Amino acid sequence: MRALITGITGQDGSYLSELLLSKGYEVHGIVRRSSTLERPRIDQQYRDESVYRKRLFLHYSDLSDVTSLRRIITRVQPTEFYHLAGQSHVGISFEIPESTCELTAIGTLRILEILRDQPSPPRFVHASSREIFGTPAVIPQNEHTPMNPNSPYGAAKAFATQMVKIYRQSHGLYFCNAICFNHESPRRAENFVTRKISLAAARIKMGLQRELLMGSIDSARDWGYAAEFVEAMWRMLQQEEPDDYVLATGRSHSVREFMQLAFEHVGLDWTKYYQLDPRFARPADPENLLGDATHAKDTLGWEAQTSLAELAGIMVDHDLAMLKTMGNESNKS
Repeated sequence: MRALITGITGQDGSYLSELLLSKGYEVHGIVRRSSTLERPRIDQQYRDESVYRKRLFLHYSDLSDVTSLRRIITRVQPTEFYHLAGQSHVGISFEIPESTCELTAIGTLRILEILRDQPSPPRFVHASSREIFGTPAVIPQNEHTPMNPNSPYGAAKAFATQMVKIYRQSHGLYFCNAICFNHESPRRAENFVTRKISLAAARIKMGLQRELLMGSIDSARDWGYAAEFVEAMWRMLQQEEPDDYVLATGRSHSVREFMQLAFEHVGLDWTKYYQLDPRFARPADPENLLGDATHAKDTLGWEAQTSLAELAGIMVDHDLAMLKTMGNESNKS
């Protein structure tokens, strides 16, 4: 089996590449050219001479570059295609709505068109988002819940999600949507709220930080563990028929609860360090987001396993270890 992954250096892409390599896949990833060769999330595989350029291959391209995308797909001829790339920060999408739609919406359409033209189109999964529901009228949300996005990112994902469905129905292609509710891990970027909290808890515990500036902490999310979500994506492409699947835990927790769990993990009282900062407020924040992953459970045999307390502990422990390593290296130099 040969897989091609966009966004391979991101949180989900790194977990997915590890999973596929463990299953004996030949894995190809599309990466953007940058001024640095550092790719910390896939560093272990990238530096392993028995893996890199033997079972793991990286190709330079961009979601706006049709020519290079077509060349890579035609050359690799993947049997499975995992589309995870795009501008994925909801808050930032309000600041850069055009590029968000260009990469997340039109970038996905470009890939669908290229795959449609292939002599043997691969099985394809698009990483959609619970942001397509915006502020939904029904709780919980499943595959049949109407889309009602209230952010540029949500609107771009709604477009991409609908196009995947149209191509599946109109052209008979094995195209799927993984409608992912929030899924976090130690590999989450530091500008995402859960990682901002876990890193702050670790830094404050070590005396490296005094306070945590945040926006509203009353909004609630359905938070799962990213490593489990990519397992579901793989299972989606192993079924006889393509379909869309909501991936979620079915449990809702506030930012306040996550903060409490993260700080309690290192024996701290979060109320002593949290400071409200209006700069981090969003123009619009979706409410009532709670996923119903019954279809994934019944069809894929998939169910989220990691609790929010466990997830917070995993993330804080990682950040403590990372900071200690950085401190030791600094002392040596």
